Amino acid sequence: MSQIAERVRQDIINAIKTDQLVLPTLPEVALKVREVADDPNSDIEKLTSVIGGDAALSARIIRVANSPLLRASRAIEDLKTALMRLGISYTCNIATGLAMEQMFQATTDLIDMRMREVWSRSSEVAGISHVLCRHYTKKLRPDQATLAGLVHKIGVLPILTYAEDNPFLLNDSLTLDRVIDELHAPIGDLILRTWGFPEELAHIPSQHVDFKRKSPTADYADIVTVAMLQSYAGSNSPLAHIDCSQVTAFERLGLDPQNQLSEAEDLSADMEAAMSLLL
Repeated sequence: MSQIAERVRQDIINAIKTDQLVLPTLPEVALKVREVADDPNSDIEKLTSVIGGDAALSARIIRVANSPLLRASRAIEDLKTALMRLGISYTCNIATGLAMEQMFQATTDLIDMRMREVWSRSSEVAGISHVLCRHYTKKLRPDQATLAGLVHKIGVLPILTYAEDNPFLLNDSLTLDRVIDELHAPIGDLILRTWGFPEELAHIPSQHVDFKRKSPTADYADIVTVAMLQSYAGSNSPLAHIDCSQVTAFERLGLDPQNQLSEAEDLSADMEAAMSLLL
C-alpha cells in the first residue's frame, strides 16, 4: 500500500473510532423496510404502510412489479398489489437498493460527480447481477444479487467524504483513485457489517475483487465479480484487461470467460429490463 493511502487509511479508521467520520447509515425508510422483513409476524399490510409513506419509493416499487423481468400478465397500479406480487423478501432488497441512491450525493460539485458515477456503475453492476443470477444459478435469489451489486463499492462513500474535507486528496485525482482502489473493499465490509447485512452479502466489497477466491459453490460474490468485469468490458479501465480465464468466479457460474454477455441475444432483453429497475 502506498504511503499516502496508508496515511488516509489510518486517518479514516481513527476518524471512525473517534466519531469524527461517521459511517454512512441506511436511509430511514430502508431501515424500516428491513425491520418489517426481519419480523416473522410482519405481513404485506405492514410493509404497505411503511413504504406507502414514501411516494417516490412507492411509485418505483410499482414500476418494478410491472417490469418485463417478472413476466406478469396484467399491469399493477397500486402499491399493495405490487408488494403481493413481489413478496416481502424481494421488496426488502429492492427497496433497500432504491433508497440507497440518496446516499450518493455531496455538497461539492466534484465529489457529487464522483458519487453519482459510483452509483451509476453500481446500478449497472446490479442489473447485470440480476440477470446472471436468474440465468446461471438455481438457488441464489435475483433480488439479493441486485442488492449485492448495489453495495459492492459502498466503501467509496467515507473515502469521498474524507476527501471533501482534505483538499490535498481532492485536488489529486490520480492519488484519490489509488486510495479508493486500495481502501474501499475493507471499508465496505465494515459498513455492511455495521448495517447488519447477512453474511452472504457482508463481505461482497472485498470478495468480489478477489479474482482467485476459492468457494465450494457459486455465490453472490461470484455474480458481482463477473457482473463488474462485464460492466467494464470495452472501456479504458484496467479492469477491462483482466485475464478472465484466471478469474475463478466464471468457472463456478459455468460461464465461458470469453463470452460477452451483453451480446448474447437471449440475455439482451433481460439485461435492458434489469438496468431499468433502478432508474
